[in-house]
Amino acid sequence: MNDKKRILVAPLNWGLGHATRCIPIINALIEQQFEPIIASDGAALALLKKEFPELICLELPSYHISYSKYGFLLKWQLFKTLPKLIVAINKEKSMVQNIIKAYDIKGIISDNRFGVYSLNNDIPAAYMTHQLRVFSGITTCFTSKMHQKIIRNYHEYWIPDFENSPNLSGKLGHLKSHTLSLKYIGALSRFSKTETPSYRYAIMVILSGPEPQRSLLENTILEAFKDYQEPLILVRGVIENVQTQTKNKNLSIYNFMESHELEKAIQNSRLIISRSGYTTIMDLAILKKKAFFIPTPGQNEQLYLAKRLEKMKIAPFCNQSEFCLEKLKQLENYSGFIGFKKEPHFKTLFSLFKGE
Repeated sequence: MNDKKRILVAPLNWGLGHATRCIPIINALIEQQFEPIIASDGAALALLKKEFPELICLELPSYHISYSKYGFLLKWQLFKTLPKLIVAINKEKSMVQNIIKAYDIKGIISDNRFGVYSLNNDIPAAYMTHQLRVFSGITTCFTSKMHQKIIRNYHEYWIPDFENSPNLSGKLGHLKSHTLSLKYIGALSRFSKTETPSYRYAIMVILSGPEPQRSLLENTILEAFKDYQEPLILVRGVIENVQTQTKNKNLSIYNFMESHELEKAIQNSRLIISRSGYTTIMDLAILKKKAFFIPTPGQNEQLYLAKRLEKMKIAPFCNQSEFCLEKLKQLENYSGFIGFKKEPHFKTLFSLFKGE
């Protein structure tokens, strides 16, 4: 008979960041003698199935989040999908109640999934987010209040960041006044800093995020680097059944990499080019890398983070339509990530599920 407490871990499927930052959470649960049950959908679920083939993985309804080809239309694209989102969340709530009963769930960790909690409020549940404020232009106040209202269904709120300065999320993850039970758990990454490696690649490009913007950036990058002479690696961030690799002179292209491969490739690269997604920022902060960011068009959160890191003289950025090799010359004026090291104390964090 299995006497381990089962903890439901449910990341949002929006890009791969929510899923990848749940990897250290899942590993820590296993180390602390819990049994994680994974629930998500789409690419996020596919990634976690590859990382944890031995665990139970369940499919939840898709939130139907999609991007416009034109970044400035993103807010209206999301507004159009709102009715489908509400239907999906209600269906998710119903499915989660059945999962709780069928799998004898004793605790819940939701990474930005609104319907993953016990409707009876009898299962300890944590909501993980770095977006206490949801930036949406002129509607930021409204979207932030709505998000804060929704997450009050949970018992604790885990913020993967540092409470005091310096921190990584800035205004996104810090409120001047609130009544929420916030726990700042430090930078959350599946990677760990090792000894300084011998560099194999001059540049590594990590692509991620929803289509069509992921493919548009890939095309921009390939065009910009078509005559580049130094070793270059590009990870497309497309989760498929089988890993593929193509090599053309100095350029190596992978459709995806599992965590251990990706960590090694990042360590062996002098410079990282990527979106300014929050999970990527945490990974690069832990690995103390130099980076150049290209925010997803229309995603205000990524633009805010990129501007903030530029102001802090950590990393430069540019808009997707403006990227060219000349932009990389700015890097000599930026420090890269240094000084962010605190790791979550998981034993204390998981006391929520032990009744302590």
